[in-house]
Amino acid sequence: MKKRRILYLVPHRMGRSPGQRFRCEHFIPFLEESGYEITYSNILSTWDDKHFYSHRNYIIKLFIVIKSFIKRIRDIIRVKNYDAVFIYREAFMLGTVFFERTIKWLKVPIIFDFDDSIWLNDTSQGNQSLRWLKRPSKTADICKLATTVIVGNSYLAQYAKQYAKNVFIIPTTIDTDYHKPMEKTIENKDSVIIGWTGTSTTLKHLATIQSTLSDLKKRYGDKVKFKIIADLSPEIEGVEFEFVKWNLENEIEQLSHFDIGIMPLPDNQWARGKCGFKGLQYMALEIPSVMSPVGVNNDIITNGKNGYLASTDQEWFNILSMLIENPELRLKIGKEGRKTVFEKFSVKNNNLNYLKIVDGTTK
Repeated sequence: MKKRRILYLVPHRMGRSPGQRFRCEHFIPFLEESGYEITYSNILSTWDDKHFYSHRNYIIKLFIVIKSFIKRIRDIIRVKNYDAVFIYREAFMLGTVFFERTIKWLKVPIIFDFDDSIWLNDTSQGNQSLRWLKRPSKTADICKLATTVIVGNSYLAQYAKQYAKNVFIIPTTIDTDYHKPMEKTIENKDSVIIGWTGTSTTLKHLATIQSTLSDLKKRYGDKVKFKIIADLSPEIEGVEFEFVKWNLENEIEQLSHFDIGIMPLPDNQWARGKCGFKGLQYMALEIPSVMSPVGVNNDIITNGKNGYLASTDQEWFNILSMLIENPELRLKIGKEGRKTVFEKFSVKNNNLNYLKIVDGTTK
């Protein structure tokens, strides 16, 4: 039987982007085991990353855009050799849908996947002056052109269904074999580490509980420490923290140092589209998680059973204090969190649903 072929058009190289890892890279091995041949085409290299998301460097950024355009032209030339094209978020970084329209014109089915409210403008800090080039409203155009749309939660599905018929929800998934928790004890530690992981684009969310973190430090002193894992070190006034630059090679080891994981979010349209992967990562590693009750977080967390939801500064302070002072509770909540991930948000338990959607598009 002839293998069906899918061309993946994505922004970043494998292992670089959390969204890509948790939305599509996880599923590629299973698709290949199921008889698919996958070609992975990213447009940004390691060198590109360093310059494209930095401040200024406009000549270099123009070079990267031109280089990326040429690469996508090459993809278009070969697209008829595939049974479907998978697009994560967008085929190209600017506001055009030229590539998506061309693929549609060539009658190759499009699978469009997104995991944020990308129809809103949330440009990276390094490219704020160029945000006018983005045209985030093109998300609606891509939905119209797509044969199948896959999203990470019901809020995103509600948006997509305005423009597309075949809309499916696949939650952000976790590889529970990769995310293996370290053995934990209920012994009192010299210090409890409260941790956060993310990217430079989401560091602003951590700042929303800055005063709470400062108050915890005043109350507990050296008993509590803060750790941040990201691509760039943040500036959070009044809060001392250990910064670790994110690296795929030691990601699990560094996350496992957390005693408590936090995921604060503002309650706005962009945040409601988030798919909770920070919290899911913590939970998979049996790290008790405290999250804002925004969007899909309300579906992930059963408050007080497998994690906690905190809205106000006082709630954040009270819940974190309770977890700092109670190692038995941290252990219990952590185990319940991993159980939830395994049952509802693991790659293993979503592989068949994903395959069914892809099969339905490429048949």
